[in-house]
Amino acid sequence: MTLHDLLDSLGPVSLLVLLSTVMVFMGVVLPTIWSRHAYRRSAARTTMNTLLKALRRLYPF
Repeated sequence: MTLHDLLDSLGPVSLLVLLSTVMVFMGVVLPTIWSRHAYRRSAARTTMNTLLKALRRLYPF
């Protein structure tokens, strides 16, 4: 199975969910872990906590 076949089988909604998940991971989670600057780690951690709280409100586990 090639990448093109995989993208075709996902469909537009699944592809958007996948892309947004990757963007959140790269924009929020990775800076929380890898930033050299404490203020960036703190800001990314605050953003990640806000997103997780919103997710828990939508889907209480």
